[in-house]
Amino acid sequence: MTGQPDRWAELTGGRTGEEYARRFARLAASGHDVHGEATFCEALLRPASRILDAGCGTGRIAIRLTELGHRCTGVDLDASMLAVARRQAPAQEWLLGDLARLDTLALEPGFDLVLAAGNVIPLLAPGTEPAVVRQLAATLRPGGLLVTGIGLDAAHLPLPEPTVTLPEFDDWCTRSGLTLLQRYATWSGDTYHPGGGYAVSVHTRTAPPPEETA
Repeated sequence: MTGQPDRWAELTGGRTGEEYARRFARLAASGHDVHGEATFCEALLRPASRILDAGCGTGRIAIRLTELGHRCTGVDLDASMLAVARRQAPAQEWLLGDLARLDTLALEPGFDLVLAAGNVIPLLAPGTEPAVVRQLAATLRPGGLLVTGIGLDAAHLPLPEPTVTLPEFDDWCTRSGLTLLQRYATWSGDTYHPGGGYAVSVHTRTAPPPEETA
């Protein structure tokens, strides 16, 4: 890996879990739907699916998907976020780990869906993005789904400029044995138009990642 900290850690210092949780609690209290990502994923899943929430943060999505009957594991490198998740859902599996080294966590492979929402991909450590996509793909069963949300301009990122383009991301997916199925502009399923500032992508694992073909 590059040895650089991920962009999220640079932005937050790894100490914003409680603040992040309060923000979404305020949104929910004001009537906002805070379960858009979970609703989107639920529509793609069969009952009691296995889900890996990669970059799970405070566990908001994984907890909701568990309430809907799925089996969810959350992984994040931000201990302050995981502390909130563990407090809110102590019976669920929450793992502290680097997505670029997911194989060190001894996860049982064969997940039905891997989710990387909340701009996880754009906020990775520079240079680790292809490795992370490869690691995520390797946890999926054949036909399993990788679902991602990626900000493509400053208006959809907590950064002054984008760090990932869709052609780059799709290339990393292709090289990891993934094929694009669907792309939307929002978690509500709005149509994506080229040049849009946000993309929700659904890729499926159609081939083993390269390291599995040797």
